[in-house]
Amino acid sequence: MATILELLEHGAADAPAIGAPERLSLSYAGLREQVNRTISQLNGLGAGRGDAVAIVLPNGPEMATAFVAIAAGATTAPLNPAYTADEFEFYLTDLEARLLVVQAGEDSPAINVAQRLGIPVARLECDLNGPAGVFRLTGEAGTATQSGAAAEADIALVLHTSGTTARPKIVPLTHGNVCASARHIAASLELSPADHCLNVMPLFHIHGLIAAVLSSLQAGAQITCTPGFNALKFFAWLDAARPSWYTAVPTMHQAILGRAPRNQDSIAAARLSFIRSSSAPLPPQVMAELESTFDAPVIESYGMTEAAHQMASNQLPPGTRKPGSVGVAAGPEIAIMDAQGGLLATGATGEVVIRGSNVTAGYQNNPAANATAFTNGWFRTGDQGVMDDEGFLRITGRLKEIINRGGEKISPREVDEVLMDHPAVAQAVTFAVPHPKLGEDVAAAIVLKDGAAASESEIRAFAGERLMDGKVPRKIVLMDEIPKGATGKLQRIGLAEKLGLA
Repeated sequence: MATILELLEHGAADAPAIGAPERLSLSYAGLREQVNRTISQLNGLGAGRGDAVAIVLPNGPEMATAFVAIAAGATTAPLNPAYTADEFEFYLTDLEARLLVVQAGEDSPAINVAQRLGIPVARLECDLNGPAGVFRLTGEAGTATQSGAAAEADIALVLHTSGTTARPKIVPLTHGNVCASARHIAASLELSPADHCLNVMPLFHIHGLIAAVLSSLQAGAQITCTPGFNALKFFAWLDAARPSWYTAVPTMHQAILGRAPRNQDSIAAARLSFIRSSSAPLPPQVMAELESTFDAPVIESYGMTEAAHQMASNQLPPGTRKPGSVGVAAGPEIAIMDAQGGLLATGATGEVVIRGSNVTAGYQNNPAANATAFTNGWFRTGDQGVMDDEGFLRITGRLKEIINRGGEKISPREVDEVLMDHPAVAQAVTFAVPHPKLGEDVAAAIVLKDGAAASESEIRAFAGERLMDGKVPRKIVLMDEIPKGATGKLQRIGLAEKLGLA
């Protein structure tokens, strides 16, 4: 099984594949029909194998099936619908998009941008009374240079890196890459056709696309696609869908926990076998509270776009899961490398590097980035970490986020975990602020729990009892909400500027 089309053969014909709240489910037979029909429609619209098709659709079942179906015959390029016109112009130009797909009736700024750039626009039409995910594409006829179903080496998906410190880079992922990652995730979670995932992740992001959608389809399992994360609606979706698992980023788990006291009946009736967390560090305190609240194991995993998402994962019971660790290798090989390219021994701290069937072969049209990203066949993740003697990986921070305080390297994550132990603290993000003599110093943004009170000096005193003096935040900013990125991840880089501390 090397292509998405072949991956879909795992599902029983009459088994439910994709659903949505208050919608009929689409069967695997119906999904396979949709995929084949879409390949023909794409070819008729002038797009085929190797052509980038930009998708600007709201979260939901049609976005999930559009990703699967368009990837089966072209290259999908999902974009955040909230982008501005300028952002759409950058991404559509950078991708050299052959076609733009938008929801019929939607007035996205991407449409005018595409028309100005001479990119054809296709409208996705669906019937809300029919099975979830069924759609048809309409637009002006064209001629595809390469028609038919994609092959293993064809690019299935292109995504841009976050671009927090530099121009975003294009990450091309082949069918072989994404199918391997789906297999790895399904294996590490022991997914079966009896499983049912509730997706709350945005489907323009690798986490939702691969960990939720593609791993479920690889297992012949079911997925319910929500309109996007909403803590106020989560428990109603939990009641209606009766999922066996969901996957999310830590801030989403924390928002769910914030609503938990008001939804005890839903929690008591839930049938969650496990909860998955990925894409950002999960504070051990949040892991413990989730497990206590839902009486289900929390599986923290480690992913990034360049690895088609998953690299490492903690294990389902009776296997081991270690709070504060992202688990053992769960797909690619993982090693720790020094700055000179030498592999380090167990217990040594260095850069996390990976290689394997799910890892991109390199950034698109970017030889300079590839020269620094790959060393002796290993991809350098940019994360600093250490592996214990059982093979469990602990991430100590992004190399570019490590605080250099007068030559002393401080892991923001270590400080986060101490601050999170304070009984009044709900969220904590440690970050660097400029210092005239030391270069950088330590600061933290904190959200207090509802009804809790604590002053900056009280929190600093608490941290001072648990951290050496140089690691205690010199500045603590109490906030109602810490800025998040489009995928719900807390933004450490650039926080000093946003808070006027730079």
